[in-house]
Parts: sequence; structure tokens; C-alpha cells
Amino acid sequence: MSGTSPYSLLSAWWTRRPPAAGAAVMATAIVSVGLHLAGHETLSRIALVIGCAAWLALAAGFAVRLLRERERWVADAGTPGALTAVAATTVLGTRFSALGRQTLAEALLALSALLWPLLLVLVMGHWRRRMPGGVFLCCVATQGLAVLGATLAAAESAAWLAHTALVLFWLGLILYGVAFFRFDLRQVLEGAGDQWIAGGALAISALAGSKLIAADSARLYLWNDDDHGVLRAVTVALLMLDLAWYAVLLTAEVLRPRPRYDVRRWATVFPMGMTAAATLAVSAAVDLPWLRTPGEVLLWVAVAAWLAVAAWAAGAARTALRSTGRR
Repeated sequence: MSGTSPYSLLSAWWTRRPPAAGAAVMATAIVSVGLHLAGHETLSRIALVIGCAAWLALAAGFAVRLLRERERWVADAGTPGALTAVAATTVLGTRFSALGRQTLAEALLALSALLWPLLLVLVMGHWRRRMPGGVFLCCVATQGLAVLGATLAAAESAAWLAHTALVLFWLGLILYGVAFFRFDLRQVLEGAGDQWIAGGALAISALAGSKLIAADSARLYLWNDDDHGVLRAVTVALLMLDLAWYAVLLTAEVLRPRPRYDVRRWATVFPMGMTAAATLAVSAAVDLPWLRTPGEVLLWVAVAAWLAVAAWAAGAARTALRSTGRR
């Protein structure tokens, strides 16, 4: 294949990307959200551009498989990684809403809402015992819809959207509990990267709770005092549980290093970024200013992890392209 064009080589390599590659978009988009919450707007927009480019590339691959390789599309749609399409789209939509691009954010919410039930049913239909961390993507995708819905409810003063987001918030927590009983706890020490989603799912749940609290206003009056108290308590508890998972997973990485690159390492960066974003958002929503400093520290840890995995992925891609070219 020495005469094969670079474009053909790149295309052949790209079409072999697993659905779990969507975690790269999730990781990049949430880093953009975190940088925005911390006030680093220029860096946030750079990350957003990268995330959008990756999302468009993955969306193109999704469409090509659907039109030309239907059997492969159905097979891929049954894997947990397929739900990264929903999660990545909702996180991008949340960032666009913060930029004031509400129409675009609404379009991304509509697209996510269309994909979510189909992919959720297909993925859960293929569940088995002792699954890797990707099993928690059912919660992540659902809470992603809750985050974007609550964000748009605040921006558009749409009470019905906030109440829908609240339903999704509680449903996401139920799905987390169901997924936990399918999760193989040995993955904490043996997983290739996606074991971190066990904590990341709690982080996006805490972010959803903070968005629901922030959506309330004198104009909308979404929640009474009891509702607000429950939301506040659950949101703070979710963040604390997420931080506990973070400590456990980080300790496991130190005790059992896994130096080989795997595309699921993007599923490590996403929970790191989501934990930082959730900490910053909860700090503002429930008026706990002392959380801002650890949130910013966690953000820069996530940025460093993103840069490391991006460099790792670039090296792996070069090796794969050379290997493809020799065939």
C-alpha cells in the first residue's frame, strides 16, 4: 500500500475508531466548560474549537456507518461507548449556551434527546454482569440532558424545561444505582481508563443539581423551600461522593500503573474535568466559596491530563497510520 494517499490512510484509520472515542469530545468540551467557569475565556474558547472539530469528525463517521455499514452501526450502537454521542453533544450545548448561542444549544439538546432513548435501550439491552466503567455512561448521558435542559431553562425562563430536567436528574441517579450493580469493582485496579466514569457520573450529577438550583429565580419560582433544601443536600452529597471516588481511583492509578495508551484514557480525562467543573459550579450555586480553590486546582490537573492524553493519542495515531500504510 506504499502508493496509497495520505487521505486514504487517514480515512481507513478513522473508520476503525470505536464509539468510545466520543469520550475525547466529552473531555475536551468539559475542560472548555471548566475553564469558562474559572474565568479563563480565551483558553476555554480554544478548547471549544477543538471539541467542535472532533465532534464534527465523529458525527461524520457516525453518519457514514449508518448509511454504508448498517450492521456495524447496529453493533457499535449496542456498546456503552455509543452513549458518548449523547453526552458529548449535551456538554457542547451547555458551553454554547454560556456563550449566548441559545438556538444552537437548543438544536443540540433536540438532537441529544432524539438519540438518547434509542441508544439507551440498545446499550442496556446488551448489559451483562461484571462490566467495565463504561456501564455508567447511561447515567452520564441522562444527566447531560439534565444539565443542558436546566441551563437552557435558566437562559430562556422556561419552567417546563427545568421540571423536565429535574425528572432526568432523578432518573440519572436511579440509572447510576442500577449500573453500579453491573460494575466490576476489579476494574478500579485493572481498568484501561473508563473505570473513572464511576466517579465522573456522580460529578455530572452534581453539576446537574447545581444547574437546577441556579435555574430557580423569583420570576420562575421553580422550587419551594423544601425542594430547594433537598436539591442542595443531594447536590453537595453527590459532589462529596465524587471526590471520594476521585481519591480512590487516583490511589489505584498510583498503586497499579497502567502506562499503555488506550482510547479509553479519554474517559479518565472527562471525569477529571467534570469533577473540576462540578466543584466550581456547586461552589457558586450553593454559596460555598471555599470550594472554588480546590475546583481550580482540579481544573489544572484536568488540563494537564488532557494535554498528556492528547500527546499520547497523537503518538498512537502516527504508529497506527504507519502500520496501515505498510499493508
